[in-house]
Amino acid sequence: MVQRSHDGGLRRLDMNLLPVFAALMRERSVTRAGEVLFLSQPATSSALARLRAFFGDELFIRNGRTLEPTPKAEALMEQLAPAMQAVAGAIASSIPFDPATDTRTFRIGMSEDVQMAMIPVLPLLRKAAPHCRIIIRSGTYRTIPRMLESREINTAIGHTEDLPAATKQRVIRRGGWRVLRDSASPGPVDLNAYCERPHMLVTPRGDLSGFADEELARLGRKRQVVLGVPDFGLMPRTLIGTDMLCLVTEAVVDAVAALGGLERLAADPPPIPCPEAVTTMAWRTAVDQDAGEVWLRAQLVQHLARR
Repeated sequence: MVQRSHDGGLRRLDMNLLPVFAALMRERSVTRAGEVLFLSQPATSSALARLRAFFGDELFIRNGRTLEPTPKAEALMEQLAPAMQAVAGAIASSIPFDPATDTRTFRIGMSEDVQMAMIPVLPLLRKAAPHCRIIIRSGTYRTIPRMLESREINTAIGHTEDLPAATKQRVIRRGGWRVLRDSASPGPVDLNAYCERPHMLVTPRGDLSGFADEELARLGRKRQVVLGVPDFGLMPRTLIGTDMLCLVTEAVVDAVAALGGLERLAADPPPIPCPEAVTTMAWRTAVDQDAGEVWLRAQLVQHLARR
């Protein structure tokens, strides 16, 4: 008995439609899927119409402002996802990369503290790969998993949790914490001073508590956070001339020092137990063997890892 070949179906399908299908499954929106793939909304809608015609199914049904996949779409994604992952990895490993001439775009997600550390690194990357473009996206442990899964970024650096299954990672730095203060203010800071003096907290979400408050509560103590700022860039100059304290990782202290921001600040050991501060690099499995991404990750580790 002659086994039926599937080549005919593959020849009839435009393989460029498959990334659109995958993006629609993730984003549940024509607009957001187009943004992720850098396609216009009409182009994405056209691709969806062609997918519907090829598979003979609606694939996505509108439910308010969201597209809900049909059972057919769910079944297709379950079968196609492993194959698409394997194809992406095979293609990536065969594409050469020369940093001196390549013109690709790198997309990296970073937490605020890592962005500070990257400021002196960016000119070095620009010099090593003068024709490449680098796009840095701000991310947190809450948003980085989604950004990796949706392919908005290929690499992420910062504190990471609950990463997608198709992700690899490595620790690039482990460190402790320091209490930053104006160097003209009294110090070093002991537990009593830590509880009595006002605090600044870097808080992108706008809340005014952190793990330090939990540790203090275990000791029967508390502190007073009087100022919340959205990013680490505002922190150094805001501390100067005040009696405020700010608990930050050693990585932040090093980044501030590299930018010349420690001249009027002092960094004391914290008077409370602090967890290890771990900086992780994570990347999509599909680009694990991509020569350009391998080069970029090596550069980032070289410049950001603790020496």
